[in-house]
Amino acid sequence: MASAPNWAEQLTGIGTALGALGLLGAILAAVYAGRQVREARISREAQTAVEFFRRWNEDALVEARRLLASFETSGELKSAFERYVAEGADEAYVLYRELDYFEQMAAMEKRGALDLELIQLLLGRIMVERWELWQPAIVAAHGSNVYPLFEELAGKMRSALAGA
Repeated sequence: MASAPNWAEQLTGIGTALGALGLLGAILAAVYAGRQVREARISREAQTAVEFFRRWNEDALVEARRLLASFETSGELKSAFERYVAEGADEAYVLYRELDYFEQMAAMEKRGALDLELIQLLLGRIMVERWELWQPAIVAAHGSNVYPLFEELAGKMRSALAGA
C-alpha cells in the first residue's frame, strides 16, 4: 500500500505547480508584448505612410507634377531638365522635388519605415512609370547612380507588379 506524501513532497508538488503557472504567465505576457510591439510598428508605419502620401498632394509636389506633365515624352523632359540644371533655373528645383520625394520614400522603404506592399497599393505603377520617365533626364544632367534608392525601389516595384 502506498503511503501518503509527506509534507516535503506536498510542498515540492505545490511549488512545481506554481512554477508552471508562473512560466505559463510569462509566456502569455511575452506573446502579448510581442503583439503590442507589432501593433505599434504597424501604427508607426501607417503614420509614416499617411505623411508621405499627404505630401504627394501638397502644393509643392503638385507644382512639380504639373511642370512634369508639360513634357510629352521622356526625351522632352531630358532636354529641358538638362538645360534647367545647367542654367540653375527655378524649374530645375521645382522638378527636383519629385525626384527627392521618391528618393526619400525609397530610403524609408529600405529602412523598413514603409512597407513595399503598401507603396505598391498606393503608387505601384506610377513609381515605375516615373522612374522610366526620369531616368534619361537624370543621366543626362548628372550621370548615373544619382538617385540609386529611387532606381532600386522602382526595380522592386516592377518585379512586384510583374509577380502580381
